[in-house]
Amino acid sequence: MNINQTIYDEIKKNNNMITTSQVLSLGYSKQLLTNYVKEGLLERCRHGVYTLPDAVHDDMYTMMLRSDRIVFSHDTALFLNGLSERTPFTHTVTIPSNTSLPNSLKGECICFYVKPELHDIGITHKNTTFGNIVRCYNVERTICDFLRCRNRCDEETVISAIKNYAVYDKKDLNRLSVYAKQFKVARELKKYLEVLL
Repeated sequence: MNINQTIYDEIKKNNNMITTSQVLSLGYSKQLLTNYVKEGLLERCRHGVYTLPDAVHDDMYTMMLRSDRIVFSHDTALFLNGLSERTPFTHTVTIPSNTSLPNSLKGECICFYVKPELHDIGITHKNTTFGNIVRCYNVERTICDFLRCRNRCDEETVISAIKNYAVYDKKDLNRLSVYAKQFKVARELKKYLEVLL
């Protein structure tokens, strides 16, 4: 048994990955994926996400494929934006408070909820280590997120994030100031920046 050429082309186009919904939109059944997994032609790496057996699993990308509402934030956004060298052990995401995290992702990530009107502020797109594009927050939004949840985050991580931002060559202090007002962390930001800048 071989993988259908149309499906195989789609997999290659998707960086060796395909989702159940992509297979259905091509006009094929879910059963075909099950057959491919049984034959060892595909591996199920996450609910509804399949890869070629020799492909490296890009966990950030496959997480994003599970929900169009998740945005990588906090430690994961720091990493994606190049302000942290360390890949987080557990990825952090933010979703609107009027939605819920898919069951298939519960226990796989740290999730923050935010008012729906604040959810889209500062969304950008970055490449994962494997070259796939994912949604995450820009550096200014990420700094504000750390300040908002500083009681839930490690103090060292918050200080390190702000220190790295202080020497970041693409920082936008005007945007940071606007975001700080929107997220009601202007006073906290001022305290940290007075010490670090």
